[in-house]
Amino acid sequence: MQTYNLKCQAMIKLNPYLSFNGQCREAMNFYKECFGGELTLQTFQDIMGKPGSGEGGQRIMHSMLENEGLVLMATDMTSPDGFLPGNDMSIALGFDDEESIRSCYTKLLDGGQVLDELKESPWGSLFGVVKDKFGKTWMMDYTIQKSS
Repeated sequence: MQTYNLKCQAMIKLNPYLSFNGQCREAMNFYKECFGGELTLQTFQDIMGKPGSGEGGQRIMHSMLENEGLVLMATDMTSPDGFLPGNDMSIALGFDDEESIRSCYTKLLDGGQVLDELKESPWGSLFGVVKDKFGKTWMMDYTIQKSS
């Protein structure tokens, strides 16, 4: 049996990120009833300041259910391929430093495909999405520290 010695330079948080085709609000409220916790729902209007596709911007761009160790995130957004059962879940990684997110993004991109360039997002994070060479989608986020 082969053993691997992996050393992580920074704290990385891993969470499932679910995609729904217009049912995110309903699904996340259901999960809140199941698991309890605090639910945050942000629409396209809330985040982008303008309506997104469908329902006057009231579709969910980002939601998060938190209850102690549980963090479940979801959206009404779909992949560039559209909504298909089976491509409706990604892995979200939250980083605590910029060097780590850039390194991980580059490594996961080897043999893979860029779905969203690593860049500053409207919500103030360094954010990017990669589909790796095995077809798994990784969403990466680092909250940029603003100097006061």
